[in-house]
Amino acid sequence: MHITKSRAATALTSLVVLSVLAGCAASPSDATKTESPTVDGTALMGGSTEYPLTIDNCGFEQTFTEKPERVVLMNGASVAEVESLLLLGLDDTILANMQNYGMSDQPELVAQIDALPTGDLDMAGSFEIPAEQLLALKPDLVIATTSGGFDSANGQASRDELAAEGINTIVNPANCAMGKEDPTEEELSAFDNATVESSFGFLNLVGNVFDRQDEAEALVSDLRSQIDAVSSAVEGQETPTGLIVFPSMSMMTTNGMPAVFLGGIFDDVLNRAGVVGSFQDSDLTFTSTIDAEHLATADVDVLVVGGFMPGEDLDAEAAALFAEYPQWDAAKNNNYVTVSDGVYVGPTNAAAIEKIARAAHPDAF
Repeated sequence: MHITKSRAATALTSLVVLSVLAGCAASPSDATKTESPTVDGTALMGGSTEYPLTIDNCGFEQTFTEKPERVVLMNGASVAEVESLLLLGLDDTILANMQNYGMSDQPELVAQIDALPTGDLDMAGSFEIPAEQLLALKPDLVIATTSGGFDSANGQASRDELAAEGINTIVNPANCAMGKEDPTEEELSAFDNATVESSFGFLNLVGNVFDRQDEAEALVSDLRSQIDAVSSAVEGQETPTGLIVFPSMSMMTTNGMPAVFLGGIFDDVLNRAGVVGSFQDSDLTFTSTIDAEHLATADVDVLVVGGFMPGEDLDAEAAALFAEYPQWDAAKNNNYVTVSDGVYVGPTNAAAIEKIARAAHPDAF
């Protein structure tokens, strides 16, 4: 399959319009660079970080002279980055956080995110922090979900501008291609083919930068063990079909249809839960083109209903979809499960995978 820049650009546009999901010149990068920081081309994992630490992140090389202490997290319609810092015990380094869904597949994270400072920013309806306000905070590190978080054309500070002020920057490696003027083929592939391992890659990146390598390695090991236990429990079971739908993201489609997510990490999450996606020959651009005929003819044994805003009645959303598509086996059996952040790149994949697996294979648990 040929990969083009337009696919990443289309995805970013959709995310900016919705303010959901998780946005310089590029140099060629290899697979190691997109997963974790490197020194002389060698990935760092485990042990202690030695500063100065020079890393290549999305083709942007920079040096950390010490552990960051004043961190700003850009919005990016994501919670992956702030949750990763929280789970590594780095909440005391956060100067301002703009990431918040108000819900999570690990509910305890909601209150922890709510308790973080927001920097008293007034973005006046802007999707991201304007350059002037970001610079006024005087952070030593700014973390963005996508390269688009540093797009000067949209009023944000560029990575070069921040570097000139002594401010380091990080983009989640899974999303380097999003919002980047000239992404490499490796970066485009990393975006299209993200998996749960992409979530672990970001945790290891943060662990290296903040000298929390052992903690990151232990967390990744624990999350991987949780996922492996679920996958083992459903191994050998009949494989049902599943569909991940976010009804409240209907504005991502051209005709008001609910947003359907598949390919990349979405299929990986389903597969690890012992489920195969209802649509196997589509990619990440499918959401923008889906229509009623697609859904009417879909084979859906279990419906995965996602939310990203507090107060969403996901049970009612599932009932409405079942009423509209009664031919689904999921509708006939009222078989659905609700999720939120755990189906995206981020540290809560294990929780979502277990929820989906329990709905798809109730006899396995």
